Amino acid sequence: MADRVLVIGSRGREHALAWKLAQSPHVKQVLVAPGNAGTVNDGKISNSAVLISNHTILAQFCKDHNIGFVIAGPEVMLTAGIVDDLIAAGVSCFGPTARAAQLGTNRHFSKVFLEQHDIPTARWKAFSSSREACTFINSADFPAFVIKPSGFGHRQEVILASNTEEACKATQEILQGNIFGDYREMVIVEELLKGEEFSCLCFVDGNTFTSMPPVQVQKQLLDGEQGPSTVGMGAYGPVPQVAQMIFSHCVLRADAQILRCVLQIELILTKDGVKVLSMDCNFGDLQCQVVLRLLCHDLCEVIQAAIDGRLCDVTLSWSDNLTAVAIAMAWEGCPAQSAEITGLLQAKELGLEIFHGATIKKNDKVLTNGSRVLAVTAIQQGLMSALEEAYKGLEVIYFQNATYRKDVGTLALKFLGQSVYVFLQSTSRQCHEEQQGTPAFYDLRASGYIDPIIISQIKGIGTKQKIAQLCNKHDTIGQDLVAMCVNEILAQGAEPLFFLHHFAFGKLDVGVAQVITDGIAEACDQAGCLLLEANEMSGTWASGEYHLVGFAVGAVERGRHLPQQEKVTSGDVLIGISSSGLHSQGFSLVRKIISTSLPHYLSSVPVGCNSSCTLGEQLLTPSKIYSKPLLPLFRSGNVKVCLHIAERGLMGSFSNILPEKNSVVLDAHCWKMPSIFSWLQEEGNLSEEEMMKTFNCGIGAVLVVQKEVAGQVLKDVQKYEDAWLIGKVIHHISGYPQVEIRNLFEVLLQNKHLYPKSISAVDGQLQSMHRKSKVKVAVLISGTGTSLTALLSYAKEPGSSAQIVLVIADRSGVDELKNATLAGIPTRVIDHKLYGSRAEYDGTIDRVLEEFSVELICLARFTRVLSSNFLRKWKGKILGAYPTLSHLTQGGNAHKLACSSTDKTAGCTVHFVLENTSLEAMILQEPASVKAEDTEETLAEKIREAESRAFPIALQLVASGMVQLAMNSKIWNQESQKLIRQKEKQDCFYS
Repeated sequence: MADRVLVIGSRGREHALAWKLAQSPHVKQVLVAPGNAGTVNDGKISNSAVLISNHTILAQFCKDHNIGFVIAGPEVMLTAGIVDDLIAAGVSCFGPTARAAQLGTNRHFSKVFLEQHDIPTARWKAFSSSREACTFINSADFPAFVIKPSGFGHRQEVILASNTEEACKATQEILQGNIFGDYREMVIVEELLKGEEFSCLCFVDGNTFTSMPPVQVQKQLLDGEQGPSTVGMGAYGPVPQVAQMIFSHCVLRADAQILRCVLQIELILTKDGVKVLSMDCNFGDLQCQVVLRLLCHDLCEVIQAAIDGRLCDVTLSWSDNLTAVAIAMAWEGCPAQSAEITGLLQAKELGLEIFHGATIKKNDKVLTNGSRVLAVTAIQQGLMSALEEAYKGLEVIYFQNATYRKDVGTLALKFLGQSVYVFLQSTSRQCHEEQQGTPAFYDLRASGYIDPIIISQIKGIGTKQKIAQLCNKHDTIGQDLVAMCVNEILAQGAEPLFFLHHFAFGKLDVGVAQVITDGIAEACDQAGCLLLEANEMSGTWASGEYHLVGFAVGAVERGRHLPQQEKVTSGDVLIGISSSGLHSQGFSLVRKIISTSLPHYLSSVPVGCNSSCTLGEQLLTPSKIYSKPLLPLFRSGNVKVCLHIAERGLMGSFSNILPEKNSVVLDAHCWKMPSIFSWLQEEGNLSEEEMMKTFNCGIGAVLVVQKEVAGQVLKDVQKYEDAWLIGKVIHHISGYPQVEIRNLFEVLLQNKHLYPKSISAVDGQLQSMHRKSKVKVAVLISGTGTSLTALLSYAKEPGSSAQIVLVIADRSGVDELKNATLAGIPTRVIDHKLYGSRAEYDGTIDRVLEEFSVELICLARFTRVLSSNFLRKWKGKILGAYPTLSHLTQGGNAHKLACSSTDKTAGCTVHFVLENTSLEAMILQEPASVKAEDTEETLAEKIREAESRAFPIALQLVASGMVQLAMNSKIWNQESQKLIRQKEKQDCFYS
């Protein structure tokens, strides 16, 4: 039995496999390559930096480290023949050959396989000609069609056509328009099957198939099977509505090409029986988490038996009468940067297992590293109990833009005859809705309330809605509507329960209506409340216009109802929570200002140094919803007053909650004010008092708390939103205002330069003010004493234009690799001794750089000589440094020359690395003073320090586009020369 095993991959599937293998008494260590934050030094589990893309290096690594067997997860690597190569090199491997892997990556191959083995599937045919495909479509008796490319790609890349015209158009788009990239060699036209879908997984050893409990996966991103398809947002098993006996029709005969792996079969239960939708030769991402939670057997023994062809001797044991669920947390939208994940320890303390996907560990913090972040898994007696436990974990875990489905298990619960629950944050509330048109009702007692007060709020958006119609931008109005109602309920200390809206319009624009209602649904998810059916009324407004009214209901225990003015006392502290801009107040004044000033809503108006948008887009920034930061605080009992800054502006919002004996003092220097307020003040020539009474001035909500707990409350809020200590409560003195806001006008004046007065000047400034996405950089090192630490530190700076995504060393045991790993940067060791030629060595480096989408390379004392082909390909994209101020004396002994020279100057030169080393392509130089008492050792250290100062600045110059290579020499603008002279880090490297 293996003492050490290697799992290849970085998704939740690989984390789950490592977690289960680590439970085996036969396994002393589980290595995961490259792994994620969940597999970093977790007991027996640790990550490995072995180069998995080079199968020769990987095989040697397995032999050197006595790897008992390898499990390869990613489909890309399986189809690239990783299992074939490792087995050929004498390394035991659990996974399909490249040919067998085509069952999951080549649809045409899979369909032929099913047909050859008489396995029921949808009727189908493949075509390389769209004309022939259309002829078949027009003659087929299918009620509907599924059109998909035959080659490698994600299974959601399919088109569902409801008629022959749509189907013909889809085949033309795939074969001629190439809408799916390089998958156009052949198109498959197949029958659209309807029924219940589920997964059946089996361990396979080439002769024996050992099945696992059936699993059902919900793949759509949003509740109610809406939104784009994913690999899975929720899964559970066993599936109660699928009888185990149905699998007898789908057992495959032994086939040598499958070999030793996991076979995953996607099935559908149709009116004509069970049919196969697709197949795969490895674990699905969520299916793996579910079945491994149910597996009682030693996974290491099962895999070893499969490798040895002895599965027939193994009787698997599964948890009796238990159900496992896995619910994915994803980053909503396209993640542009990492965000910290909190609450993982609290979720573990609840008895849950969290399997990481797109995560990294950096400075002892777990950060997001992609869209599919993690999955929370639970196992309980009964599906409902398992779901409740999983949602408790999802409630305490947080990262920016997190999303997860609240309706996992709905089909199974209906089958079991249980009431359908929609799971919301902080409660597993039960909502009953019998039939359309009949009332919905809540059982508050079952949701944990003892003596609740019901709070309701009805609001309209007001004039902001008019601006949305003028700008023809409707995607944010839904959030504004929900926020206006929900935040008022939160100000009462209440938890939002449900929301409904009234939508009145003239002539209905279906697209506009859909965008608005989608926004309302997404906002309800953010708020943690149910969205009930809307009331729509047509013909009540002019064509193209509409009116929205929202209604929200919440509940709070009687003793926790806010505000609690009687508890407010002198010395209490005010915590301000950031707004996203104007929210929904003051828009009548905004319209008046714009009607009498130069800009219009579609004008390009830059906001700060790193983004730009039109004036209308800036004004329509949606209101924030404060459920996530506030609800946990309300339960702590530390909040005396919660203010939603709305119609009466920052000053007027305090009037109804302050006891007569108290006043409040706020200091505008204490918070960050969005620049839009400075622009409005200047364009409208508004007084300080007008600004305070009309707008929120950057503060969306205010909490009044006792001074002793203010620090902790502030930290709790800052987990979700920007927040600051902005003022305090004092004794009110007769004759003085009850609300004083200091330094507001000064802060408004400080920000106003960000908005140019002239529209004609805007377009000329956008290019210099707009910061592009960060350039991906790889750093190549050979040993110690490099500038890597300085580069890593620079990349963390707010103004950095570069992101270090990879560190490559040409030998193992380099200390700097540990620094990179601690910083959360992937590392690779590519040892030149393992390659027969420089070209082969450089080719391996090049493939790894392509794998990480690298755009720039820094050679930080990298001693290997790169080939001409490599240098030509990366011309103008490689930065190097030599330890001298003269390219004529570059080399490792520069410090000796400096010590012996009469010219007591030395330093470092950063340059573009070119094929012709005699050409000058200097970017910048950094001097190091030479003193009489300097030795070769002290001067060498000074030159290293100069390199650490110069290299990050040079990288910024190139990454920002200020310096570039032109005709083998650098070109730069005046701003870059100023930057060199200043030698200081700034928030913005733009005009």
